[in-house]
Amino acid sequence: MKTLFTQVPSPVGELLLTTDGKALTGLYFDNEHGLTSEAERDDSHPVFKTTAKQLKEYFAGKRTEFDVPLQPTGTEFQLNVWLALREIPYGQTISYGEQAKRIGRPTGSRAVGTANGRNPISIIVPCHRVIGANGSLTGYGGGLARKELLLALERK
Repeated sequence: MKTLFTQVPSPVGELLLTTDGKALTGLYFDNEHGLTSEAERDDSHPVFKTTAKQLKEYFAGKRTEFDVPLQPTGTEFQLNVWLALREIPYGQTISYGEQAKRIGRPTGSRAVGTANGRNPISIIVPCHRVIGANGSLTGYGGGLARKELLLALERK
């Protein structure tokens, strides 16, 4: 099936959503997605309607967990890293080293950071909740200003 996409507004800028027709396959900032010319816009797909509704609730401070069906594409390692991201509770942060330990790769913090940087489903798969060992905000595909905004939203 071809990739479907839509765009939705948010407090952190326009978000591009993609689906394979069954699940959310991407949530991107700033056209970082590399959509192919075969991708087709569909603003009314049910996956997009559900995702947009849940994102709106999240940004309003009324949702702390998402239940949108997800289908990210990546290596086995990346999928494990992204699954671990979903286990970080709303409003909390962990270090890259802690995330590496949680997936059984205690010396793999750099590899974890690289995998987080390739996370295709931002916000819902919350890579913004991973910070430097010293508590600093480091690396975020959407930019550090967005990371800070998302963390501040969750601290409220």
